[in-house]
Amino acid sequence: MRLDSIGMSPNAPRLVRAWLDSLSSGIVEFDRNWESSAPPAIALSGGAEVIRFARAPDLTAAKTYRYFLGDAATLSIALPIRRGSGVNPAVDRVYVAGAFNGWQAAVGDEAWRLKPTDLGGEKVLLWTGPAGKVIRGDDIRFKLVTGENLWLQPPDDAPNSVRDDSGNINRYIDPGRTGAHLWRFELGAALDLAGAWKVAAGADVSGGSLPLVPGEFFFELGTDLPLGASIAEQSTTFRIFAPRAESVTLHAAHDLANRKAASAFPLARRGDAHGAAGTWEVVLDRNLHGWFYWYSIESVDDATGSRTEKSDVLDPYALATVDRVGPGIVLDREWVGRGDTEFRTPAWQDLIVVEAHVRDLNAKAPVKATAAERRGFSGLLKWVESPDFYLHHLGVNCVELQPVQEFDNKTTEEYHWGYMTNAFFAPESSYCLSPLEASGVRELQQLVKAFHARGIAVILDVVYNHVGEPPHLLSIDRLYYFEQDSAGNLANWSACGNDLRASAAMARRLIIDSCAHLIEAYGIDGFRFDLAELLGIDVLRDIEAALKRVKPGVILIAEPWSFRGHIAGALRDTGWASWNDGYRNFLKEYVRGSGSAERLEYFLRGSPWYFAKWPAQTVNYTESHDDRTWLDSITENAGFDGTNPTPNDVRRTHLMASVLFMSVGIPMIAEGQDFLRSKGGMGNTYLRGDVNALDYRRMYRQLATHAYFADWIAFRRSARGRLLRHFTRPSEGYFRFFNAGGSALAVVLNADLSKGSERLLYAINPVDAEVTLSIGEVAGWGNWRPLADQDRFMNPASRAATRKVEAELEVPALGCGLWLCAP
Repeated sequence: MRLDSIGMSPNAPRLVRAWLDSLSSGIVEFDRNWESSAPPAIALSGGAEVIRFARAPDLTAAKTYRYFLGDAATLSIALPIRRGSGVNPAVDRVYVAGAFNGWQAAVGDEAWRLKPTDLGGEKVLLWTGPAGKVIRGDDIRFKLVTGENLWLQPPDDAPNSVRDDSGNINRYIDPGRTGAHLWRFELGAALDLAGAWKVAAGADVSGGSLPLVPGEFFFELGTDLPLGASIAEQSTTFRIFAPRAESVTLHAAHDLANRKAASAFPLARRGDAHGAAGTWEVVLDRNLHGWFYWYSIESVDDATGSRTEKSDVLDPYALATVDRVGPGIVLDREWVGRGDTEFRTPAWQDLIVVEAHVRDLNAKAPVKATAAERRGFSGLLKWVESPDFYLHHLGVNCVELQPVQEFDNKTTEEYHWGYMTNAFFAPESSYCLSPLEASGVRELQQLVKAFHARGIAVILDVVYNHVGEPPHLLSIDRLYYFEQDSAGNLANWSACGNDLRASAAMARRLIIDSCAHLIEAYGIDGFRFDLAELLGIDVLRDIEAALKRVKPGVILIAEPWSFRGHIAGALRDTGWASWNDGYRNFLKEYVRGSGSAERLEYFLRGSPWYFAKWPAQTVNYTESHDDRTWLDSITENAGFDGTNPTPNDVRRTHLMASVLFMSVGIPMIAEGQDFLRSKGGMGNTYLRGDVNALDYRRMYRQLATHAYFADWIAFRRSARGRLLRHFTRPSEGYFRFFNAGGSALAVVLNADLSKGSERLLYAINPVDAEVTLSIGEVAGWGNWRPLADQDRFMNPASRAATRKVEAELEVPALGCGLWLCAP
């Protein structure tokens, strides 16, 4: 029977989707309920025998649509408890919300809570009630939400998702699709995933055919075998995970000048007869260290069903690459060796981070370096080792480098921020002096060791939520490695067009293995994960557990959002810290007199509980590579141009610095922020190396501000700064706050003397008029010695007059003060 050439009765439900739920069974979905007493017919291509065909169990509708009708009058809304569900049933209470119950009003209402139960042999949370309570009117949208107001986002492939005018994505209930539109078939034999399988189903199998794609089970396929190129004495083993490939061929060459003469070696598929393991390998009886290699992969195209071959595929486990396209370079792991193991990574609460770019630090550094050196690791090494090194004099103890894994700049000279990764194990080739010789391995190892010698930990900004061009993983398996909607379109919550399916077993392993490699081979101290929301809580937990086995003190920081949502609240019960965008946004307004003292109190305390459950879980910052610089954002000048800052711009920057370094949490600044860096009002400068390069002459022009930052950093890291650095939450009486009902605020730290005999008093006034704060008995607690104000840190030997602490504390316009009370 031809499955793709027959017409269909206009009255019968139409087949719209089909997928396998195992190698020998699957689901077909019609566009509406199958209401006929006669079951639909079904046929598969290739003569596959269907031995059973019946309505799918309710669990299938629960997994796919999150609802089903048990009978005409009873509606069930369900959340299967599994990886990626976003909830912990032992802790979280989950509610169904919609227009039918007032959305937010449903949170906490027991009448709408989903209760734990068993459905089809699996644990689920289930709400069951009269269908008429929900299915009424035209608006039958719904969403699941936890008791802590975490709204559970529908997955990209949810067939009943809908976006409203405000950009919110909800599910909707279709009264014509209530479970009877889903039917399940069982086969007499397992299918080979490499095949181009099609299915037809309907009243008389006359509706044409649709591709039969793998379902959820597919994304758990994987292997524990070593991947990439592995050398053992005089043999080299090549392995790659390609679960639906029909054939994989290795191409290897000793000399790229004669690439056409490269040797070709077919790989054999491991696993059972149906390729469930999806691993391909070949063992060559020769040590190929230093050789170049790439793959060609033949497989079936999901969209067309035709066989296609993808050539020049870069091994995702390549330890080095010539450039973004490849080829990879075979490296003996014994030759790669280990990174610096002697450095002791600072405790999280002791960190002071600066975000920086390799070329920004390097381009105009006052050291002798060639143009090639200034483009990458070797030039930065010279700057780090220089006695004049900028970050050393600033006093930070941690640098967060923007991406240094291979990314998709088109030429060696092209500047790029690097947030388009092509090879997760390989150092960026354009930062290397000799990419053909994999020189970046040694150069990056030496750079990290030099930072460590300065007492500076190294965090890498890593991007695992999407990939760069060319997308090599797409050539290996588009479905396995990339999130898609129900129509097969690539998800785009990263705004880069190809969101990685991080929850797939081998994508998750790729993330963990590459991070572990960076720790072991280069001595990296930690990672900041770009758009971490797209990876999901479960994957982030797995990453945390795995990397802490490699390095117990590894620093893990999430950018906890994407264009889809925000997960900082959900990360509270993990070992991840998060960039605090609320802090960033608030301070930009606060120093201009718009924020409240109460809100500032929350941030000074360390954004407790909702954002941060423990003190170092919040990374407090006001500028990063994204968007405008701090100065350009707050300047009084037209066009957001802070090139020539006004006196008030400088003063407000000093106020910001004082708040930043007085706040509980991990403080982070951007490169050049301490000397009032401006990009002339420009925002997204990801390709503008000329704009982003640090002009160190400006540091000397703005030396007072640079010194102000450096002095605050020195204080924060000092013995007395321990009152700001907390491993656990301080006692309830540790802070004592005072405000006059506006923006100005004063706070005493260690008010209850729970952390020793010294106290700190900090006061700030962000408005353009003097403010008096009543602090009462605090003034008489002892001799309050001034440490800093809005202009400078005090010289203890100076006899200059200073502001005294009195019961009515006067704080000048755009002013602040820090005092110490010691026995």
